Amino acid sequence: MLWLYNIAIQLYSLIIGIFSTFNTKASLFVNGRRNIFEKIAKKINPKTKHIWFHFASLGEFEQGRPVLELLKEQYPQKKIIITFFSPSGYEIRKNYVLAEGIFYLPLDTAANAQRIITAFNPEVVIFTKYEYWFHYFRALNDRKIPLLIISGIFRPNQVFFKPYGSFNRKILSYVSHFFVQNEESIELLKSINIQNATLSGDTRFDRVAENAATPKKLNIIERFCGDSPVLIAGSTWLPDEQLITQLCKKYPEWKFIIAPHEIGISHIQEIEKLFPQAIKYSTFATEEPTAHQEQTMIIDNIGMLSSLYAFGKIAYIGGGFGVGIHNTLEAAAFGIPVIFGPKYDKFQEAKDLINAGAAKSINDFNELETAFLTLTESSKPGQIAKDYVASKTGSTDQIVKYLSKYL
Repeated sequence: MLWLYNIAIQLYSLIIGIFSTFNTKASLFVNGRRNIFEKIAKKINPKTKHIWFHFASLGEFEQGRPVLELLKEQYPQKKIIITFFSPSGYEIRKNYVLAEGIFYLPLDTAANAQRIITAFNPEVVIFTKYEYWFHYFRALNDRKIPLLIISGIFRPNQVFFKPYGSFNRKILSYVSHFFVQNEESIELLKSINIQNATLSGDTRFDRVAENAATPKKLNIIERFCGDSPVLIAGSTWLPDEQLITQLCKKYPEWKFIIAPHEIGISHIQEIEKLFPQAIKYSTFATEEPTAHQEQTMIIDNIGMLSSLYAFGKIAYIGGGFGVGIHNTLEAAAFGIPVIFGPKYDKFQEAKDLINAGAAKSINDFNELETAFLTLTESSKPGQIAKDYVASKTGSTDQIVKYLSKYL
């Protein structure tokens, strides 16, 4: 199986190289890895021990960030290196101040794994949630460098638990310890004879609770909202926005803030067609305070969403009509109920919020309107959401306490 894995990595490299000629993300992926070892050598002293954090993308960074920051607080002398697989993580966090170096992770080959580990000289390595790379994991194991998975989550349909998944189970065997989100993950790992796992919950709860306690002050958003009730639509895609525009027309007393997942020019223009009277954040921010009375604002930048929820009475979370919903916890932490599309089965927190009465999943506009009215008729669903987040915090402290034995 290893030879198939190696071929797959090479094929992926070839395909992404072809796509890079006409796709922006693929181009960032390829160009960001060009001369990567020279870039590392300029910034990192291989004789110094480091703590190495790897994140697939931006969501995993925010998930693992509480652990990273608490480690830095408790061990300020330790130097941290961050790697990302995806451009959507690297390009936004490449200037994060607590890391000595931030890099793209080279593709998983035996040679790359050896060179990276030599260059980083890690005393402990932390991967968040997922990404299981055979050569990196085996090389760390061979060198007896502790490797932790934090906020891990496993499902029965994953290849690790299939009769043909022996190669993938081998990758898991190289992990020193798993900190997982739920009891099901513990039992699944036990079913393949992996005992080195601890139920810790999800570090995202710590992150969103911290964010809600200290949100950014957004005077421009406050001015736009005024005294109106506000729906915040976060990480939306076109099918989400097509539903929200109908809600916007029926409830003119409400204000709507649309923060799309993609902010490319073409998608912003699609949203403007759906909401012809909307104003973009970049425009509103430069206008006189009394110049506009628009009902809808389109957020045409990255980085504001996690603080926008402070202004909402309810949130709509996008992605549920695609591969899966985005982050519901950021909204819930601010004490507002959430609505999302039908594809949420991979997200335990979404199921929990629905069961608690703080969220609803919808399939069409009629269901959206019903959910909207039900969840905003009282403050109870929002309080349930806030209490739910508060009840799940503490994972970060547990993980950092465990890590202390390596530091």
